[in-house]
Amino acid sequence: MAIEPTSGRPRRGAHRYFAIGALGVLALLLLIQLVPYGRDHTNPAPTKQVALATANEREIFRSACQDCHSYNTDWLWYTNVAPISWLVQSDVNGGRERLNLSTWDRPQPELGDVVEAIQGGGMPPVQYWISPYHWNAKLSDADKRRLIAGFLALYAKDPPPIGGGG
Repeated sequence: MAIEPTSGRPRRGAHRYFAIGALGVLALLLLIQLVPYGRDHTNPAPTKQVALATANEREIFRSACQDCHSYNTDWLWYTNVAPISWLVQSDVNGGRERLNLSTWDRPQPELGDVVEAIQGGGMPPVQYWISPYHWNAKLSDADKRRLIAGFLALYAKDPPPIGGGG
């Protein structure tokens, strides 16, 4: 911002540049709403739906995993607003490709890969649990142990075809 040499105040033209810049950003945000990617909020019909054994395991999965790893995605209002919608759609598509409890008759990752993702802290990703709508999605060590136990039991009781995990 340019300063007038005699008064120490911003030049009047600086306000105009700021206003033009703000209008440009607003116009860009409105324009990107026309991009169709990120608004296909369908939850297809499951081909074979499975669930973890206990209510506690299912609740942990529901709060931290379900939106990206099943066809039971809760599409919140902000998932319709670009560019956030682009990130959410990409995360859901990627999660469904890697592990999907709604398509258990299709190839899924090996159990060890699932356990490693949970133990390593990569799941759920930071961009998911920092949202004010998913504040309870960050897994404690006890939650991780319960979720891993649930997957151990699920893979033992009803093993999926192996080969997924993108």
